[in-house]
Amino acid sequence: MIDILNLALPYFGLIFIGYACGKYKRLPEAGLEWMNFFLLYVSLPALFFRTLAKTPLEELNNPPFVIATTLATASAFFISMFGVKFIAKLSTRESAMAGLGGGYGNIGYMGPGLALATLGAKATAPVALIFCFDTIFLFTIAPLMMVLTDGERRPLLPTILLVAKQILLHPLIVASYFGVLVAAFHVPVPVAVDNMFQFLQSAAAPVALFALGVTVALRPFERVPWEVPGVILVKLILHPLIVVGLLLLLGPFPPVWAATALLLASLPPALNVFVIARQYDTWIEPASTLVLVGTFVSVVTLTSVMWMIKTGVIVFP
Repeated sequence: MIDILNLALPYFGLIFIGYACGKYKRLPEAGLEWMNFFLLYVSLPALFFRTLAKTPLEELNNPPFVIATTLATASAFFISMFGVKFIAKLSTRESAMAGLGGGYGNIGYMGPGLALATLGAKATAPVALIFCFDTIFLFTIAPLMMVLTDGERRPLLPTILLVAKQILLHPLIVASYFGVLVAAFHVPVPVAVDNMFQFLQSAAAPVALFALGVTVALRPFERVPWEVPGVILVKLILHPLIVVGLLLLLGPFPPVWAATALLLASLPPALNVFVIARQYDTWIEPASTLVLVGTFVSVVTLTSVMWMIKTGVIVFP
């Protein structure tokens, strides 16, 4: 158990340090923009490029694994979406944002570092696949739902092309397929460039987690909308259970791959849920509360999953 705490606490500790700094100093939120730019356009792309460039291409060719993990994410999205729509009586637009909270875990900021620290280098390929295909699904469904529910009539084809452009040019996706090309054609990366990317890669997790804590601290927290606990339940409990069921149904998969999928499904709601909610001016306060409460609750649930994986309580065939 001490080993699990030693793995988990540095990650949550950085979030709490960022949270404490945000509460104490109260600097303008605009100051985070360059930090977020560094993460999205520099550090995290370096992490995913370097990760994929060093992964043999044959390890990435695993369609059943992609189907299992992406279908689990889609299931969590739609369960959350329709659950809050019919139980909480939210609008379709608000419900779609709640669905994003139920399916979109912190796979960019927390996922790679936590998985590699817990499971080792063999988790690299499944982390990359889950990130790429979850991002493609969620970055497709969210803009489409927002466009279809904004009350304006828009041509379907230009809307689809716009969404496709946003996905294809997303910096993390661009870094991913460049990494795959380097791996496929065995292109040697110059030592100086590789060292620079490793330096940038090392900054990704600490900067991301600190920024997450500060951002959460600067959000108003007055009440917990009653639909939020249900979405957290889907994200932290139901999503991992769905992943386990689909892995057993479509598998078997290598134990490290299955454990990686379970670990990433257990991550708390991503900060980007709040960012996207603010972008589309819908469900903003609940999204902020969801990220805050979900992150704190995951200290217990995510650490428990890590403990069960490391001690063999959960064993995949």
